[in-house]
Amino acid sequence: MSTSTPVAPISMPRMAFPALILANLILPIGPVLVRLSDVGPVAAAFWRLSIALPFLILLAVPGLKRTAPTMREWSVLILSGVVFALDLAVWHIGILYTKVANATIFGNMSGLFLPAWALLVLRQRPTRNQAIALSLAGAGALVMMGGSYELSVRNLQGDLLCLLAGVLYTIYLLMVQGARARLDAWSVLAVASAASVPVLLLCALLLGETVMPHNWTPLILLALSSQLIGQGLLIYAIGWFSPLVLGLSLLLQPAISAIFGWLLFGEWLSPGDMIGTVAVGAALVLVRLPSRA
Repeated sequence: MSTSTPVAPISMPRMAFPALILANLILPIGPVLVRLSDVGPVAAAFWRLSIALPFLILLAVPGLKRTAPTMREWSVLILSGVVFALDLAVWHIGILYTKVANATIFGNMSGLFLPAWALLVLRQRPTRNQAIALSLAGAGALVMMGGSYELSVRNLQGDLLCLLAGVLYTIYLLMVQGARARLDAWSVLAVASAASVPVLLLCALLLGETVMPHNWTPLILLALSSQLIGQGLLIYAIGWFSPLVLGLSLLLQPAISAIFGWLLFGEWLSPGDMIGTVAVGAALVLVRLPSRA
């Protein structure tokens, strides 16, 4: 795992921040599509990566030819793929046992873990705007937990699984951020995804899940939205931002998931969800000009 933030080029692309925000608007669609699929939750994660993988490989070939990974980078990318597979497996199981908003809140606790890593391990001092944004986003996330989170026996199992997924996702993001210091986004995502696929298939078979779907539509949409577009944009943007800014952006996902859960599954959007959404949105406005590494 990298212990330092990649050195950003002198000029940050204008599309880096919009890509980061768009990724966090698209990724919350994932839990909805997992619920709608007719295969097991880990099998859904397997198909998410398997369907997207041929496209990712095609997009990655030019970058891999231009900048071949070193042996250490190959090891990091393969290990990050294993971690990502475990993250998806645990998270997709948790999605079925709790609310959509809960699953996304706990699955994206990296939104708080990453800033903590930046402050405690990397010793990165936030700017004034970033400190205000982090406080505002943290308060918004806590309000959302109070408004949409139901600490009950029914949800407890799913919540704990999603919290574990949040820890694994933080480790994955830190690993791929280190790889993005030298490699392009598609190379990183393609290799990590290829390493994830056999792990997810093995887990699905060991759990006795239904692997072959009757309805391919949710799985195709899951692969295109969450893996190809959502993860593609996120891995592209991750090379340009500090863990603190990246973590703040991830806090947008629970707000979007709360809306999806309300509209599609009747999971009521409480006043806390609404207030938290506004607070997270305000934090993202404050951090619009993010500090570079």
